[in-house]
Amino acid sequence: MRDDLKKIIGADQEATSRFAKAMGHPIRLYILDLLANQSCCYSGDLTEVLPIAKSTLSQHLKELKDAGLIQGEIEAPKIRYCINRKNWERAQILFKKYLKI
Repeated sequence: MRDDLKKIIGADQEATSRFAKAMGHPIRLYILDLLANQSCCYSGDLTEVLPIAKSTLSQHLKELKDAGLIQGEIEAPKIRYCINRKNWERAQILFKKYLKI
């Protein structure tokens, strides 16, 4: 981001944008919905539910993880994914703020 923009863009705007970008694909929304309604899920379980290539699923999980919406824990040979509750709640608060819900 340009330095002159950094002066006017706040942390809330930056975080909301990061969350929105990560949520900007229907598969990622499906993954978030799935994880929000259960404690955790293994990546292998997701490949059984979603009719997409493992590499594509990995990219979607990476986007969500990079945004901080999910967290992954390696339990060889699988990875266990869960909602990052703290950031999930923050995203909800920020979206409500900007959408005036």
